[in-house]
Amino acid sequence: MKFISWNVNGLRACAGKGFEDTFIALDADFFCLQETKMQLGQLDMEFLGYHSYWNSAEKKGYSGTAIYSRHEPLSVTYGMGIEEHDHEGRIITLEMPAFYLVCVYTPNSQDGLKRLGYRMTWDDAFREYVAGLKKEKGVVICGDMNVAHEEIDIKNPSTNRHNAGFTDEERGKFTELLKAGFTDTWRLMNPGTVKYSWWSYRFHARENNAGWRIDYFVVSDDLKNKIKGAEIHNEIFGSDHCPVELDLEI
Repeated sequence: MKFISWNVNGLRACAGKGFEDTFIALDADFFCLQETKMQLGQLDMEFLGYHSYWNSAEKKGYSGTAIYSRHEPLSVTYGMGIEEHDHEGRIITLEMPAFYLVCVYTPNSQDGLKRLGYRMTWDDAFREYVAGLKKEKGVVICGDMNVAHEEIDIKNPSTNRHNAGFTDEERGKFTELLKAGFTDTWRLMNPGTVKYSWWSYRFHARENNAGWRIDYFVVSDDLKNKIKGAEIHNEIFGSDHCPVELDLEI
């Protein structure tokens, strides 16, 4: 099965930059989106042969997730079931016969780290949520997790040490997630490879490949032996992020 995840930074904007062509070309079983920035009915974007599931933020033009799936799930869950965390459309979970698929858009700690405290609470709640799913069957997590885990995952680690997405606190929470029985699929398959999935729109960052790897596929450890490939499609434009891919024999 082929999985794609992409933070589109506004699906309506991305639709005008070749989204449909990219969707068709990547030909995935599951195509997960983050930061859709839209409400239902604002855009007619359906594809033959796919079911679609949408979780929009209450605040218009903000956050939001979606999943296109060739396979009908057993059930669909929106959010974590925690009031504090379920207003921004950040999680969709599909229960499939052999695994759970969790599409997530992790909150950004923001400039000045003004949302870092909330982010820590979110990370703990999310880890508990996916650990609970893992007790039932395998889990595939994908999305913009808003953290560059290691220095290899960011172009300029020293100058970003205290910036949102590369604080010791955020990186530590990602380590805790992995220690809870999960694997970063790209790093497992490409241990020494430098490749990024997000570039600032400022300072010609993408042109200079001054990027961050903050978009992930993370799987529960019981699925590790089913991984057949992991890719970062930095040749694809249309957003400040690029799509990332996981191939599982499942």
